Amino acid sequence: MQTEKEKFLAGKPYYIMDSQLAADETNARRLCKQINELDDQQVLEKDCLVRKLFGSVGKSPYVQPNFRCDFGYNIHVGDYFLCNYDCVILDIAPVTIGNHCFMGPKAQIYAADHPLDPVLRGNFIGTSQPVMIGDNVWLGASSVVLPGVTLGNNVVVGANSTVTESFGDDVIIAGSPARVIGKRPATGYETGQIVANHLFSD
Repeated sequence: MQTEKEKFLAGKPYYIMDSQLAADETNARRLCKQINELDDQQVLEKDCLVRKLFGSVGKSPYVQPNFRCDFGYNIHVGDYFLCNYDCVILDIAPVTIGNHCFMGPKAQIYAADHPLDPVLRGNFIGTSQPVMIGDNVWLGASSVVLPGVTLGNNVVVGANSTVTESFGDDVIIAGSPARVIGKRPATGYETGQIVANHLFSD
């Protein structure tokens, strides 16, 4: 018989009050607290703690206080991830974020879900759906990405938007629910090259 954590990791309905999962959440909260309380000058210490909290991390993560998550180990971010103030990621299922992605202040990503059946909810049964975000995505301030959403590369999400469905590459989306309001303008620059020029120029 599977444990509740095994069900949880397999993406199956699980008992949200399970003691093993509760211990994992407590560990994540402690790591978040440590990250949030570090001085700005403690760059190496913060980098180490972020890598301890997240499941995988690329180059130079930048996480501002006060960051919150459920488990941490279900969060996977690429290079140059930037997370502004007061962001939340409920990583009940894997949340995968590409390179050069920005989360504006109070942006939220929810992989956590719940049954529509009130009896199951009342018995503390939880469900989840993974969230996948491509490269060069910007989640505007106070935007919300809901369970099961996939966003392609170069997507911009307007402030205060609620993303309820998936979108492909190179679109600007906004609203509640979010819809396409434009296309990414051609700039002639690639983000990776801009970063490289900034980091390695004289």
